[in-house]
Amino acid sequence: MDGSDRTAGAERGLGDRAADRLRGDRSRVDAAERLLPSADGPGLDRLAELAARLLGTSSSQVSLLGDVQLIAAGTGGVDVGSTGPLQESLCTVTAALPPGEALVVTDARSDDRVSGLPPVRAGTVGSYLGVALTDAAGCPVGALCVFDPEPRPWAPSEIATLRQLASSVMTELELSSLLRRYENDRLRWELATEAGGVGTWDWDLATGRLTWDEQLVVMFGYDVDDFDQTIEAFNDRLHPDDRASVGEALEQAIETCGRYDATYRVVRPDGETRWVHARGRAVAGRHGRAVRALGAAYDITGEREAATLVTRTLEAMPAGFYSLDREWRFTHVNAEAERLLQATREELLGRELWEAFPDARGSVFENRYREAVVTGQPISFDAYYPPPLDGWYELRAWPSPDGLSVYFLEVTERRHAQEQADRAAQRLSLLANVSADLAGALDQQAAMAHLPELVVPALADFCIVTVVDPDGRPRDVGCWHRDPVMRPLLERYTEVRMDSMPPDSPAACSLRTGRQGRSAGSDVLALLGPGAARELLEQLAPREAVVLPMRGRQRTLGLLTLYYAENTPFRAENVATAQEAADRAGLALDNGRLYSAQQQLAEGLQRSLLTEPPEPDHAEIAVRYLPAAEAARVGGDWYDAFLQPGGATMLVIGDVVGHDTEAAAAMGQLRGLLRGVATYSDAGPREVLRGLDASMTTLQIPTLATAAVARLEQTPGEVDQGVTRMRWANAGHLPPLVITEDGKIAELGEWTGDLLLGVDPGVQRRETVVTLNRGSTVLLYTDGLVERRDSDLDAGILRLREALVELADLPLQALLDELLERLVHGRPEDDVALVAVRLHPQDRPRPPEAGPTRVPPTVPPDPLTS
Repeated sequence: MDGSDRTAGAERGLGDRAADRLRGDRSRVDAAERLLPSADGPGLDRLAELAARLLGTSSSQVSLLGDVQLIAAGTGGVDVGSTGPLQESLCTVTAALPPGEALVVTDARSDDRVSGLPPVRAGTVGSYLGVALTDAAGCPVGALCVFDPEPRPWAPSEIATLRQLASSVMTELELSSLLRRYENDRLRWELATEAGGVGTWDWDLATGRLTWDEQLVVMFGYDVDDFDQTIEAFNDRLHPDDRASVGEALEQAIETCGRYDATYRVVRPDGETRWVHARGRAVAGRHGRAVRALGAAYDITGEREAATLVTRTLEAMPAGFYSLDREWRFTHVNAEAERLLQATREELLGRELWEAFPDARGSVFENRYREAVVTGQPISFDAYYPPPLDGWYELRAWPSPDGLSVYFLEVTERRHAQEQADRAAQRLSLLANVSADLAGALDQQAAMAHLPELVVPALADFCIVTVVDPDGRPRDVGCWHRDPVMRPLLERYTEVRMDSMPPDSPAACSLRTGRQGRSAGSDVLALLGPGAARELLEQLAPREAVVLPMRGRQRTLGLLTLYYAENTPFRAENVATAQEAADRAGLALDNGRLYSAQQQLAEGLQRSLLTEPPEPDHAEIAVRYLPAAEAARVGGDWYDAFLQPGGATMLVIGDVVGHDTEAAAAMGQLRGLLRGVATYSDAGPREVLRGLDASMTTLQIPTLATAAVARLEQTPGEVDQGVTRMRWANAGHLPPLVITEDGKIAELGEWTGDLLLGVDPGVQRRETVVTLNRGSTVLLYTDGLVERRDSDLDAGILRLREALVELADLPLQALLDELLERLVHGRPEDDVALVAVRLHPQDRPRPPEAGPTRVPPTVPPDPLTS
């Protein structure tokens, strides 16, 4: 067996050992199999998808581990096996770890613990993070995991997030299990009611419509389709000898709006005679006359057997049942009701409900029971009864001629599970909102000030956020109180709090150590000396305070302090969620400061390379550089202006592809190379660009850039004529713009820029020559001046041309400043670099030390020159 086979064999052994350990725990297997039927709900898929989204992975999975197989209960993305043997799953290894440990795998293929397992060998799992799912007794029943096909590291905050999600998964499983159990109990309840053989009837005296339930229709030998819902249909089935007495009883009840009680025989179509006992009452309308009669009937042919059956059914029911007479006295209590009510039937029978359970008087119990009796309609509701019962109950009550019958279930555990699930969902939603708020904020200080509004009231009664300034001084930047009346008081407290805190205060200790602190409100008060801070805290009156560090990379950047009022319970899970929010805020602060430092470094590097232009005697040169408004957009724009050995003035504008420190550094290299080529060779723009392209290839500079180079040159004759030639070449850059002495834009011909620098050093480059009169202005610029997210490049160039025409009369320096204000409002989306030259309207006398102007020789014609 080669090395890979030996590794695979070792890993199969680890999976086997983990599976054996899990199979050997019978209580664990029973707990997992109890939850397995609950594993097909959408809630687990939602939680699995949330895990993948919060941790930024492509896949996630909730797994339950039975006796011999793994079952995937919820998935997000690609799963590591919906079912399969325990020994082949990473989730089995996760569940078999010691309590509290997570399986953290950054590179599965090189991790000896899991490299031989099938999902790793198949390439599905390259990195893996899993935590065990444990029930209330601590038994591992499965695992929650996230994974990617490629290796990746896992941060401690991500492990904490997955553990919190695992708690939500267990809550969802337990809640689904309880709901399934309650639904089974409800079904048995309804089956038991049907088994009792009781039918109900409702006779509308105004319309004559007689409504029977299915049970009564069958009892009288009808089919649902052939029962015509009339009193005649009822009389047709009555034994002839009983019709008179039954009719008299009904008439008496209707005339007096009283009760109806009758026993009679029913002759069914097959000739069989059955004895039926019916009870009911007439209900009066607004004018005191009966408008309807309703009641119930049941077959008493085998009365003894029937009575025994009803009693046996009620006693066997998994729900509590009791009946009350018209004076609210207990007339029947089944065994389950004895257990739930914590009283025997001997203690309850004949006793009034309000005497036996005094807290029910004036409560929802009394209100809804009386509503059922008055309306004659069944009701269902949930209600809480205080100690000694101290429980939540689901009740169904319906009136009868004898009083009220009540079925009820204790749902305390279900309510608590639902409340726990709601709180977990609220905490996860809060974390998602915190992440979105921090990620979308351009101003980190504003995001920190808003953080307390996200935390309160979900996690605390009031909250303060403290940020450590770059100079190390802590400062309260935000606060929020659940009571609007107390918010101004809390704001005044934050203005004086930090100056009043001694060095041994919980806040100071947490800033030094990076650890949580929890103190009673009285202890915090004791630390404060007499003054405004103490007086304000006394009015705020917190029972206790919890100080949570906002941790960045190896440093604490602030505090999130939670305060709890006297009657607010302390919940460890809320503090854990708040710590997760604090860590995310700390990391966002750290990222912002690191990014700001990087941006300042890149901008400083860029500015250090952009030198002041020369001052030739025949022209004025002006330059501008404006960095992007967004820190992340610092890039490689540059300008340059210098004199060549032959006396010509060289203007350069360029843009390195990219927006980071590397782009700024590459810009410095290209600028230096171009200067060297131009000053050594005294060549024109085309040759300078060709030489720069060749140098980039020789020196292996891996970057792309655009550039436009223009050279202003004169022969002695052109000096006398007062004209200047501009020779320019373009490597994928925007063309120069020329403003003539009379304020018009000169057309330089159709712009067809050559290939970018860094693509092909052998490309043939072209030059263009134009003649400029005295007073003309030439502008070279980068695309940050004209590009917008909401418009195309052509529209931006048109805006620039229109602005130049309007501003042509301004001095050159003022012209550039006004262009920046009009086109980018001083805050460009991308870097902007400008270099402009204006030929003097007439020759100016040169100082004696300047010497004669050196004029390059006339450049010979070139087939590529236009």
